[in-house]
This record gives sequence, C-alpha cells and structure tokens, in this order.
Amino acid sequence: TVAYFAEGRAIKGDAKFQHVWSGAKWNFASAANRDLFAAAPEKYAPQYGGFCAYGVSYGAKPKGSGEAWSIHEGKLYLNLNRAIRVLWRTDIPGYIAKAEANWPQLKDR
Repeated sequence: TVAYFAEGRAIKGDAKFQHVWSGAKWNFASAANRDLFAAAPEKYAPQYGGFCAYGVSYGAKPKGSGEAWSIHEGKLYLNLNRAIRVLWRTDIPGYIAKAEANWPQLKDR
C-alpha cells in the first residue's frame, strides 16, 4: 500500500518484508516500505478495510482491487474494478460521505 503513495502504482509485496497489523499480514516490496507502513499504518491502509469504496457507499462490501485505486485527500480508496473506478471518480466526495455513513454498520459484517 505504501507504493501507491510513493510510486503511484501497485507493486506486489514479498513475504520477507511482512508486517502484521489489524489482524492481517501485509507484504511490502521493500523493507523501507514496510517500515513506513509500520510507523503509520492508518496513513497507508486502504479505507473501508480494502473493500470497494463505491460499493460501501451503496451499503455493500464488494472486494476492492489493487488495480483500481485512487488517492483522495491523502487516503487510499480501492474499487471493485476499473469500470467502477470511473463511476467513483464522478463524485468522490459524495461517495465518501455515503460510505462514511454506511461503514459503521458494514464493517463487522
């Protein structure tokens, strides 16, 4: 997840650069990226647990794709696919507002 911010693209992680956070194993492309994440995971982790932010805005939890992502106001958002990302980008602030309202009820489902 650090690579989205640092390099503007997804980079496959390696288990030798792993960090455990929030009950999940996170793999990184380098020790430097792992250490950046470990120091501030909330800064780099995708919003809504990595679920599709557009879907969360509609009250659902579809999987997010590492190939369909956006950074908005310093936060990483994943979408189901690139076609959904096109829809997401038509009103990111509006969809975030809806997702923020829905997430408390969805996150533990």
